[in-house]
Amino acid sequence: MSAMVSLFKLLFKLGIFCTFLGALSLAGVYYHFAPKLPNTNSLKEVQFQTPLRIFSKDEKLIAEFGEKRRTPINFEDIPPQFIQALTAAEDSRFFDHLGIDIKGLTRAAFQLASTGHIQSGGSTITMQVAKNFFLTRERTFTRKFMEILLALRIEQELSKEEIFELYINKIYLGHRSYGIQAAANVYYGKNIENLSLAQHAMIAGLPKAPSAFNPITNPNRAIERRNWILKRMHALSFINDQQFEEATAAPVTAKYHTSDIELRAYYVAEMVRKKLYEQFGENLYTNGYKVYTTLDSKLQSSANIAVSNGLVAYSERHGYLGAEDKWDITNISFEELQKRLNKVISYYTLRPAVVLSVNDKSAELLLKDGQKAILEWEGIAWAKPYKSVNHTGKAPQKASDVLQIGDLIRIREKGDKFHLTQTPKVQGSLVALNPKDGSIVSLVGGFNFTHNKFNRSTQAIRQPGSNFKPFIYAAALNKGYSAASLINDAPIVFHDKNLEGNWRPENSSRKFYGPTRLREALYKSRNLVSIRLLRAIGIDTAQTYLDLAGFDRTKLPNNLSLSLGSADVTPLQLVTGYAAFANGGFKIEPYFIQRIDNQFDENLFTAEPTIACKIDCKVSNNQKLAPQIYNEQVTFLTYNIMQDSIRKGTARKALVLNRDDIAGKTGTTNDQKDAWFSGFNQDYVATTWVGFDQPQTLGRREFGGTAALPIWIDFMRDALKDKAENAPNPPEGIVSVKIDPRSGQLAYPGQDDSIYEYFRKENIPTGYATPSNSGTKNAEEELF
Repeated sequence: MSAMVSLFKLLFKLGIFCTFLGALSLAGVYYHFAPKLPNTNSLKEVQFQTPLRIFSKDEKLIAEFGEKRRTPINFEDIPPQFIQALTAAEDSRFFDHLGIDIKGLTRAAFQLASTGHIQSGGSTITMQVAKNFFLTRERTFTRKFMEILLALRIEQELSKEEIFELYINKIYLGHRSYGIQAAANVYYGKNIENLSLAQHAMIAGLPKAPSAFNPITNPNRAIERRNWILKRMHALSFINDQQFEEATAAPVTAKYHTSDIELRAYYVAEMVRKKLYEQFGENLYTNGYKVYTTLDSKLQSSANIAVSNGLVAYSERHGYLGAEDKWDITNISFEELQKRLNKVISYYTLRPAVVLSVNDKSAELLLKDGQKAILEWEGIAWAKPYKSVNHTGKAPQKASDVLQIGDLIRIREKGDKFHLTQTPKVQGSLVALNPKDGSIVSLVGGFNFTHNKFNRSTQAIRQPGSNFKPFIYAAALNKGYSAASLINDAPIVFHDKNLEGNWRPENSSRKFYGPTRLREALYKSRNLVSIRLLRAIGIDTAQTYLDLAGFDRTKLPNNLSLSLGSADVTPLQLVTGYAAFANGGFKIEPYFIQRIDNQFDENLFTAEPTIACKIDCKVSNNQKLAPQIYNEQVTFLTYNIMQDSIRKGTARKALVLNRDDIAGKTGTTNDQKDAWFSGFNQDYVATTWVGFDQPQTLGRREFGGTAALPIWIDFMRDALKDKAENAPNPPEGIVSVKIDPRSGQLAYPGQDDSIYEYFRKENIPTGYATPSNSGTKNAEEELF
């Protein structure tokens, strides 16, 4: 008996000694590693790598830039059911322990002793936070011990809620998704709070092995992992019998969801990215900036459709170019054909299709995603073969004249039927501003950004042709000319070495009309009048005026060709210049970024645009007034004359809008290489351009009023749909008097064909027309 007591005492002392020795060893190890531990206080100021997101003014997502898809979420926004699912899967005692799980660590220690390496980490969520934020992923005792020490420190510094929030926002969950909110978006196209119990459990199973348990790439293993988690939740009384049975029976519904782009505005998105990269560098893609642009989503959508339809209409007018590609489909399975077709890019409304069979007046097509469709004769009959920009072949008589089996073609929907079409080779742009502050409400830089990323609205430097004339006329009005001033529309020859020898400019009609009132000359776009007008006011005067409007003086020709629009401009520069005609003569600066917030919704930048504001208008304290560059009377007269371009001039197609407040001007350059239209009321100003990237003729029947104006009309139809008429009233100093339409003089008493004309008070004609002097004069050639 005494021997047993002695043995017990010995073992007891030995135990105490070993415990003391172990504690001493642990203390030594702690003091060895403690100085090497990182500062866990930094976790309180963690900034997750979050992509740049770009939105419209009304918060529609336009684009997302960044390698990691992440949307940080606060703990209070996490569904309780998901918290239960994740703790059941990863750390069921998370809310009770002090950062480490003794049972799990004991199991890991046994594995280390028996196998020489750690097989399961025994890691708590806190330990995983320590590893994810501070340590490498190597499986060694040293790293594991530092993980334990860090977990204990983290539990002292942070609350359980803060630790859990760090974990669920940091973890990688497959397919570029980081954090549970991004994973919910990627796999289910929803936010985490909108998922079912089965879906919560599926995402909770991903942290262990995002590839092995991925519901998209490994659905069988994913469902096993999900059901194991549901069984754990049931055992822990997180869910009842019915919930468990329903969730384990639920099918796998996950599929890959890209970023939910709500608005097509890729050219503007690239403008934002490029501008901000200069300021933020690579941090732009990771710091979670949210950029809100000035785009109006409805107007941007209208612009997208208008440009696409306008360019497709131009392309179809000039004939069918043939199949996009020809595939041999005789020895290919349906599945392989479908897979190949699904890889072909869709260009907005233009969908790819493969011809499966051709009948007399129809064809059977295979579309993306396994759909089949019939293309009827109504959608084929237009397709005369393209010969040149000015010629087409004979109209087809049957479907086989146009289509063959295996043809890769494009179709679009027209009403409730499909219509054969083609990807346009021609390009175009539309840019629209609010003339009051310069905010860009819509911008399209080409037919399709995926097809071609060159932004024609901001980068294409082209000649504007007659679209430039209003600036010359406004300069003349400012110099004392009136809308009734007579300018001789007659042949003119210049001997000027800067103009390549003899220059004989002509009107587009090849006719000359003699003395013409300035108003009529502008809305009928008479070239000879514009040249004489510029010569009369002086090139330097006109250049100064154009410089005020924001045009680069170095790109303005120093000769009379300036009057015909031979300057080099971009559509954005042109629409900005036109804004002054719409807002009363003020120079606004175009802008497209309204504000920038960080990932915590703290504001970093808010635009402070200059405002076009007359003396009697009200502005807030932080708004800056735009400089007035044009006399208000001159601006009104120019606006009023350009209204006649639509009422009875080269833009009469716009009468379809049935509005009396719109004004504008067409433009076509030599050999129809560029087609333009710029138009406005006091609410919006928009410029459209159509042409080829490598300048070539659009065709002898293509002009500003044919190619560009229809795009503007389609856009403005939507833009002004709910807007009241908004034409300017005559400002002080403008009077309306009757004149003789031929001489521009005051109408003689009782004249039957007199018309009303606006004048500045100081420019009212002093003479009266008589029946004898109101006739038309002949046009005579002048030499210079």
